[in-house]
Amino acid sequence: MYHNIDRAPRELRRWRSLYVSPGAFARQMWLLKRMGYKGLSMADAMPYLRGEQQGHIAVITLDDGYVDNLEWALPVLQRYGFTATCYVVSGSIGRYNNWDAEKLGIQKPLMTPAQLRAWHAGGMEIGAHTRSHPRLTQCNDAQLHEEIAGSKVDLEDHLGAPVTQFCYPYGDMDDRVADATRAAGYDAATTTHRGRATTGMNLWRLPRVQVARHHVLPQFAMRAFTNYENRRA
Repeated sequence: MYHNIDRAPRELRRWRSLYVSPGAFARQMWLLKRMGYKGLSMADAMPYLRGEQQGHIAVITLDDGYVDNLEWALPVLQRYGFTATCYVVSGSIGRYNNWDAEKLGIQKPLMTPAQLRAWHAGGMEIGAHTRSHPRLTQCNDAQLHEEIAGSKVDLEDHLGAPVTQFCYPYGDMDDRVADATRAAGYDAATTTHRGRATTGMNLWRLPRVQVARHHVLPQFAMRAFTNYENRRA
């Protein structure tokens, strides 16, 4: 689980851990390749998650849809023949992170429709991350439908391609939210729960391994290749 692939701005007040430098990201992808892992988007990973295929894979996800994902992550992913999923807040396309800009003290540019299409044309996947990045457990049923199903419609209109993956903002979800996500037609959804996803898990409650700014390569390896995150969950 990544967010920004860039150097953290000097003026950033908090949550600097959401930034992973381009150099660190490149080294992490190199290590995955070196260790015999294939980096995959959520859609590409579905046969493995369903138990239809086996292999050493690492599912790469990036939350929110920042421009730096296109600028810095895309070339690295293409260099190693990897794919990845970028989860996009469809109501903020071409704008900025209005859900946490005030807390962070910084506005982070989000991809425009043309940039989303460039990401998709580069072999990567776009997933949905709601329309406005709310806490979904606090939404009523009508709002849930607008945020979850509406985001899918928005993004498919922009891309002209199916959007089959979803990510819960803040990892905020419960049975009602998961049921609404499944009913909206998504194949799977990711949370912020710590741990490595395995075959047989509930596909609408998948855990992830967060990669943070301060994680040096041995720490990344421990999280990616061992059960460390499962024990910390």
